[in-house]
Parts: sequence; structure tokens; C-alpha cells
Amino acid sequence: MKLYNSVGPNPHVVRMFAAERGISLDMEEVDIMAGANRAAPYLEVNAAGQLPALQLDNGSILTEITVICEYLDETHPGDSLIGSTPEARAKTRQWTRWADLNVIEPLANGFRFSEGLPMFQDRMRCLPEAADGLKACAQDKLKWLDGQMDGKAFLAGENFSLADVLLFCFLTFGEAVGQPLNRDLKNVSAWFDRVAARESAAA
Repeated sequence: MKLYNSVGPNPHVVRMFAAERGISLDMEEVDIMAGANRAAPYLEVNAAGQLPALQLDNGSILTEITVICEYLDETHPGDSLIGSTPEARAKTRQWTRWADLNVIEPLANGFRFSEGLPMFQDRMRCLPEAADGLKACAQDKLKWLDGQMDGKAFLAGENFSLADVLLFCFLTFGEAVGQPLNRDLKNVSAWFDRVAARESAAA
């Protein structure tokens, strides 16, 4: 297998997940800053021009980070980061979906439509007037999450999961692009620091 890799939070999710599961991946770097993801030959790999992409041994291509992570989880031995029972898997997917819709999407678009505008304005429809509101939406949901995390070690319960990897990588990205974690959110901050201390976080 080969992972088409780049800078940014999306590839970080897959790298961290693979590291946590002890999975080694060959990598090919794609320079998204130069727009290599929006031109041949990469568009022959992923017509959407997005990173990362996973090329399987049979040549098939998988895209979308949660899909790639679930594939890696299902095809390698070891403790699952999705869950070992139907209920555990449902809880992981529940929180993964929540984090994606409520924090990650507004955080990422808030960046694309403001600090990231010079990079993205010629690549996608951007709404600069929406940036501040989107950033505020992400912060509102993190405040709500802080209450939900009281007494919990990780998002889906006591076990570290894909949901934690996903949210952590994007909050780390937020720290670098002007959307730092509000340290008044004590439960989320404690969770973030626990995850940051894991060896896989540096992948």
C-alpha cells in the first residue's frame, strides 16, 4: 500500500491512526502548496484533487480519511480503534460524525475563507463573509463538548478511538492557523493534552 501524503490535518489523521495501530505505510509526497494536487498526474489518482489517498496493493484507490482509517483498522491485526462490538463501533462512528460536522467543518472552512483565502480562492468557492461565524460555531460546539467530557477519558468513552484522532488532528491544525483551543474548557483541554502525549500524535 502507498499513502499519497501532504501537509495539513487530513493526512495527519491517517498517519496518526496508522501509527497508533502499528501500521507502516509507504508514502508519496504531493505538494499541495504548489497546487500539485489539482493537476496531472495526481488527478489520475484522485479526481477530486484532495489528499490523502491510499493506493491498495491491487492498484485500487481509497479516498476520504475516515474510510481509509476504517479500511486499515479492518485489514490489520491488533486492537481496533473503531470498536470490537456493534455498540462500540456505533459509538465511535457517532462521535466521529459529530466531530466532523460540528467542529471540523466550520473550523476548516473558517480557515479557508480567511487566513487560507490566498491559497483556496482560486481552487474552490470561498465565502469570506462567513469566516468569523464559522469559527464561532466551532468554538460553540467545543464549549458544549466540554460539558459532555466531564468524567470521560476519550470522546467515545474509556477507549481511545478514531473519533479522538480526528478531532485532535484538526484542533492541532487550528492551533497553527489562528483558532487556538480555549484553555478555559478544562475537560477538552485535559483530553487534548492526553492525546498530545501519545507517541502517535507526532506522526
